[in-house]
Amino acid sequence: MERGILSPSDLKKPVNKIVYGIMVLGIAIMAVTMLYPILMTMFNGLKSNPEINTFPPKFFPTTWHWENFSKGWNYIALPVFLKNTVFIFLGNLLMTIMVLGLAAFSISRIRVPYSRVIYFFILLTLFIPATSYMIPNFVNLKQLGLLNSYWAFWLPAGANAYYFLLMKNFFDGIHPEIFEAARIDGASELTSYLRIAIPLSVPIFATLSIFIFSTAWNDWFWPSLVMHTEDKYTLATAIYKYVINARSLDSSIKFSILFMVMIPPIFVFLGFQKFIVRSVSLTAVKG
Repeated sequence: MERGILSPSDLKKPVNKIVYGIMVLGIAIMAVTMLYPILMTMFNGLKSNPEINTFPPKFFPTTWHWENFSKGWNYIALPVFLKNTVFIFLGNLLMTIMVLGLAAFSISRIRVPYSRVIYFFILLTLFIPATSYMIPNFVNLKQLGLLNSYWAFWLPAGANAYYFLLMKNFFDGIHPEIFEAARIDGASELTSYLRIAIPLSVPIFATLSIFIFSTAWNDWFWPSLVMHTEDKYTLATAIYKYVINARSLDSSIKFSILFMVMIPPIFVFLGFQKFIVRSVSLTAVKG
């Protein structure tokens, strides 16, 4: 077992016990505040509509209405909107790896002309508010005829300065001897990126996958702006238009739909969260 900050002998001291108890209490409060909205949404989805509107509210349902989830699943075409969201996520991830990844690799390893100027120019875009270039992006996509298509998401994904910065810093930590050996063996720069840099960069790409998936899953404004037909809506846009704004829909059905939408991101994060720490500390060669 790994040794923690406090050893068993340290915990025998009264002061350390008090400090340790405060830390555990703080963690418990954080856990409760994070789990409460999820559990409340789930239990409200299992209540009847009159029970949700009663006062004072009850945490657990009196009668468990499991049929609310089947009604919520059939209320809107969740698989269609889920498919659109997954397509956007996969396209954004591919553009990040191939466009931003190649750009970050070039600045980090190839030393292209004026690389420092290009690097600082890209960093300057981080200080520009996203709302200021939303309209220019929309106009450009309209002129290119890319509205109501997945390219309205995939094309802007190749110009994310924050993701570029993360990958560039990660590539800087990879030992250059690996790429020098590849060049001696006759590998091109593209081959070095595809066969060396990408396999070594699984932690940073997994971390970016969480960020990209979270953005694709939660964003509703931009999809509602560029997607004009119902069959192209993302899940968040469909939830906002057909569930949140629905006046005739029972609250219990709303909560059941919202709970079903909350579950996938939790499992995605649990599956990839270990890479967040690894992406910070991992290097290509361990001495």
